[in-house]
Amino acid sequence: MAAVNNLPIYSKVGVITWGAADGDGGAAGALKTANTAKDGTGTTLTVFTADATNGSRVDRISIRAIGTNTASVLRVFVNNGSTSATVANNTLVTEITLPATTLSEVAQLADVTISGTPFPIVLPPGYKLLVAIGTTIAAGVRVTAFGGNY
Repeated sequence: MAAVNNLPIYSKVGVITWGAADGDGGAAGALKTANTAKDGTGTTLTVFTADATNGSRVDRISIRAIGTNTASVLRVFVNNGSTSATVANNTLVTEITLPATTLSEVAQLADVTISGTPFPIVLPPGYKLLVAIGTTIAAGVRVTAFGGNY
């Protein structure tokens, strides 16, 4: 009979990462280009890459509008560390509605956090979290992942 692991596992070091491109592979900027594919191919933004040796845990994702946007949806995919252009390398794990926002200098913009099911997500070594939005939006959103490496 296999041994039972009844001890909690904690991450060794905290990790906070964010998408460093515009979702089209262009210069650093907000995610604003639509991707209607539901399979992780097309315009996606990598927001987290698991530790190459021991893997990682992602506890939550924060999505912040950076100006005036129409409503959209943010989709989160797990990628196995290979090219996201191959459908078999990706799986859609969750999606969340992004509300319409209006830029203001006296009121906060809507903050959206994904922290319930399926989070926390434990990623094997080299796996990635990718995100995409369903409709093109004007100002865009910044997507930040919070977790840790094992």
